[in-house]
Amino acid sequence: MSSAHTCLVILPTYNERSNISGLIHDVLRAHPGVHVLVVDDSSPDGTAETVREITAVDDRVDLIVRAAKLGLGTAYLAGFQWARDRNFPAVCTMDSDNSHDPRLISQFLSKLDHADLVIGSRYVAGGKNNCSPARKIVSSVANRIARLSLGTAIRDCTSGYRVYSAPLMRELSTCAYRSRGFSMLVELLGESMRRHARIIELPIAFTDRSAGRSKLGSREIIESLRVYGKLSYRHLNGSHARGEVPSGTERR
Repeated sequence: MSSAHTCLVILPTYNERSNISGLIHDVLRAHPGVHVLVVDDSSPDGTAETVREITAVDDRVDLIVRAAKLGLGTAYLAGFQWARDRNFPAVCTMDSDNSHDPRLISQFLSKLDHADLVIGSRYVAGGKNNCSPARKIVSSVANRIARLSLGTAIRDCTSGYRVYSAPLMRELSTCAYRSRGFSMLVELLGESMRRHARIIELPIAFTDRSAGRSKLGSREIIESLRVYGKLSYRHLNGSHARGEVPSGTERR
């Protein structure tokens, strides 16, 4: 799959008014054929109003506004369902704070000929994690625990920059999840592994948010620990299959 026009880009938002307009324009500038879906959790800062101004003049952009702050994980699932209903053959998820470079989307999509899930990785050769020392520590520890919980060699289990093939996305959209927030990323990876998905990682340079505040708080950390415990139990009882790196490709 080499053409970007086959992709829905899902952007979950909560209080991202200062970032979202520029990000949408950057995505569409880099890949004029993609479609963008913003899933907003009733941001009090006016994020949805900013997106509506864009949807009024560009039919490549759509908006879902949910009634409350329901979490990053459920925003992904809402986007997956929206993509299923419209038969998109690929879905890209990105952070909405300008941490991810949208110019890489085409490179990710090109790998779907021999992969089901492509992960933008900070922790493979060529990847970079350009954020604060404190956030680097949190990310490193979270990934180490996630790898142990899943029993996987995948280096970046918590990256939100991913491309899913439509068949895998459809399967993932029907699963039952414990997570509502950031730990959904690890659950989605675990469910992908259970389905023997072909998973590869490509290097990215992660940049700390350009504006606004991080949404990762104590509640998210507690939820993550609970989810990791559940995944560890599954792994120890043989419920996870290892994600496969397709023949002829490399985890870089």
